[in-house]
Amino acid sequence: MKVTIDGIPVEVEPGTTILNAARQIGGDIVPPAMCYYSKLEGSGGKCRTCLVKVSKGSEKDPRPMPKLVASCRTTVMDGMEVQNITSPEVIEARKGVVEMLLINHPLDCPVCDQAGECHLQDLGFEHGAAKTRYEFDRRTFEKIDIGDKIQLHMTRCILCYRCVFTADQITNTRLHGILNRGDHSEISTYITKAVDNDFSGNIIDVCPVGALTDKTFRFKNRVWFTKPVEAHRDCDKCCGKVTLWYKGDDVIRVTGRKDVYGEVEEFICNTCRFDKKKTSDWVIEGPRKVSHKSVISSNHYEFIPLPVVKTNPVLMEANKEQFERDTRL
Repeated sequence: MKVTIDGIPVEVEPGTTILNAARQIGGDIVPPAMCYYSKLEGSGGKCRTCLVKVSKGSEKDPRPMPKLVASCRTTVMDGMEVQNITSPEVIEARKGVVEMLLINHPLDCPVCDQAGECHLQDLGFEHGAAKTRYEFDRRTFEKIDIGDKIQLHMTRCILCYRCVFTADQITNTRLHGILNRGDHSEISTYITKAVDNDFSGNIIDVCPVGALTDKTFRFKNRVWFTKPVEAHRDCDKCCGKVTLWYKGDDVIRVTGRKDVYGEVEEFICNTCRFDKKKTSDWVIEGPRKVSHKSVISSNHYEFIPLPVVKTNPVLMEANKEQFERDTRL
């Protein structure tokens, strides 16, 4: 069936969501998604950042949908027309959603390990307001260790449920979840350090913010000072395909490989993630391709010295006199 998103037509299979149809096109028209994860069944519909406008329902029923819809949970119809970045209504609604997500979120970016990889940072930059209208105290939580090598900073959590779905679907037992209701909802366990299984570290990879962090990497470095390298090993628990993050000659972090939307391609075990941090443990495949728009690529360009430019002393003196006149005014 055929769907048109921001004026660009694409052919998709029946049952495809608007979000995944947009991902087939790619580029700026892809709605942001903080809770949807293609590899987790039942994810999506929580954060509302992927709202879009359906200006034409289908060829059979061309009436527009009366309200904005979550593109991650709405399937396409043949002849459907969707507006994302071309709709002022969608842009305004997205600003409101981002403002709601940031209501209780702390200004931890300078110290947060997720900085540089945080999707909420990107959303805040693109759609966030200069200041908040929220006048009440933000809710705060104490940091807790929900696993031997996993720390939960609930104050940063946006309740996307990704970590809950991950534990539910790729591990034998889920020992953490959503406690309480409404404004008091939080991710936690009833027994401290209860999360302990071979794939528990994947909840760190799926977290879109800095709520779940790797204690072995915590405060060790910033991602833009590291170099990501793809590697693999023979592992009897998982695929063994990872990204090694180097600082100099040292591997300071191991993560699953992620696609352009920040989703891991295959989940990895805790042995690969936490216990194998020597280059000799891995078969190196080569540097990971990083988008030039990413802050991670900022320190990976080859240094090219600038040419020496001869200055004109007369022109410099004239500019100096003009500057002094302007400052006196």
